[in-house]
Amino acid sequence: MSISAMAVRFDEHTMWVDLSDGRTLGVPLAWFPRLLRALPEDRARVELSRTGLHWDHLDEDISIAGLLAGRGDITTKSDAAA
Repeated sequence: MSISAMAVRFDEHTMWVDLSDGRTLGVPLAWFPRLLRALPEDRARVELSRTGLHWDHLDEDISIAGLLAGRGDITTKSDAAA
């Protein structure tokens, strides 16, 4: 069984991801600097796929497998600052 994202929402400090298996993950926005710095309307423009979350305009991709493993942003500091 493949677990996918069904919905994504945000509060001031957290990204909440509803999964197809009924779980909801709460992930600190601090793990993803691009999302942390983004405006709420930009965060809302997320594209859900079978394997993850994508924000084309923010150049951000997050895999569900990575979230389940507890991994945050894996870009280098110089990439994240761009």
